[in-house]
Amino acid sequence: MGPLASNSMPVHPAIMSVFIKPGLTPEELARIPVEFLNLAQKPEIVDYMVGIRRRIHEYPELGFEEFETSKLVRSELDRMGIQYKHPLAVTGVVGYIGTGKPPFVAIRADMDALEMEESVEWEHKSKVPGKMHACGHDGHVAMLLGAAKLLQGRLDELQGTVVLVFQPAEEGGGGAKRMIDDGALENVDAIFGLHLSVKFPIGAVATRPGPLLAACGFFEAVISGKGGHAAIPQHTIDPIVAASNVIISLQHLISREADPLDSQVVTVAKIEGGGAFNVIPDSVTIGGTFRVFSMDGLIQLKQRIEEVIMRQASVQRCNATVSFSVKPFYPPTANDKALHEHFKNIARDMLGPDKILGMEPLMGSEDFSFYTEVIPGYFYYVGMKDESLGKMESGHSPHYRLNEDSLSYGAALHAALATRYILENQQKSDILENQLKSDAAKESSHDEL
Repeated sequence: MGPLASNSMPVHPAIMSVFIKPGLTPEELARIPVEFLNLAQKPEIVDYMVGIRRRIHEYPELGFEEFETSKLVRSELDRMGIQYKHPLAVTGVVGYIGTGKPPFVAIRADMDALEMEESVEWEHKSKVPGKMHACGHDGHVAMLLGAAKLLQGRLDELQGTVVLVFQPAEEGGGGAKRMIDDGALENVDAIFGLHLSVKFPIGAVATRPGPLLAACGFFEAVISGKGGHAAIPQHTIDPIVAASNVIISLQHLISREADPLDSQVVTVAKIEGGGAFNVIPDSVTIGGTFRVFSMDGLIQLKQRIEEVIMRQASVQRCNATVSFSVKPFYPPTANDKALHEHFKNIARDMLGPDKILGMEPLMGSEDFSFYTEVIPGYFYYVGMKDESLGKMESGHSPHYRLNEDSLSYGAALHAALATRYILENQQKSDILENQLKSDAAKESSHDEL
């Protein structure tokens, strides 16, 4: 099994005692999220998820390299008796719980780590130099496996199918797009995803309907001139001056061309050129990112970035090449409004209305957006801030810590969102089917008359 191999546990008996039947009353439906949370907070389930998370944390793997993590996921699904497909998108895994028939609803976790050295000193610190789970994806995998364990207790009663999506390469690799191309969303009607966050308190969730996260693109440009001695710049064509003008002009795209009420960002975050104090280099490389809340806006901004770089370089007698293939473009993440109502109902029943926090759109991006381009999707944040733990750094920091008390909330929300979606949509299907049968019977009776 390799370094991530783990000992599993059978489905907890208490889970098997929860019974689902068609035609539940509103009161019975409202109890489902509470029951899931109670089960998810049992020591056996908590210990299981914490153990999974720590094993993954010790052996982080970058995008499309999550071979041991994928092996662990498959091993756990095997132990639970859950059928799955593998590989999708190199290391991805898709599991199936239920009847194999509609309705189909997916819940997703990303698996990849980041290329950075962990600075947190603790028993389960990363054992892989230069790699770290600094965005909580180890917790995401643990919560989805925890949800699978909870859902497996309802295997005989789920009148539909829950699709477990374990996805590689969220961190800039566009793993979601590859998963879709390989058939991960086949027959799926809706998908839910979550992210742990230190911005919100433990036991709370945060989200919004409509636009949540921005579309995102990356660019890199090489500005070429003619190098020489810094004391005789008249004999050179200075690419550093040209690059400086380019960087300033790119900011004018936002301040002078963008609608002030339409959030956009252009950031040059990388500049490389020269290696000595007295030598003008032959070329300078700059790179950065641009964000906007529509794909049309992203394409337009891309066009203007290329024009500004090329023309400003030309003004300074330099040549420039611009590449946008550094990383795949991410669409905006927009939450389906009907699924927003579904989420609010489940979160209210589980956590209480005061634990559902609103939030403004963020200029960050998520490749969950590829799923929401294809089918209705919903993305939300699970809080893990706890004042007793002191200051907790945000994601992508070498000092990032994950509050493991949050795992139960994420697992329970996964399970409750999927279960209630199936139940409610199955009931709608039954009502529609009965109506069609009734209409057919009336038509048959009319024909006889």
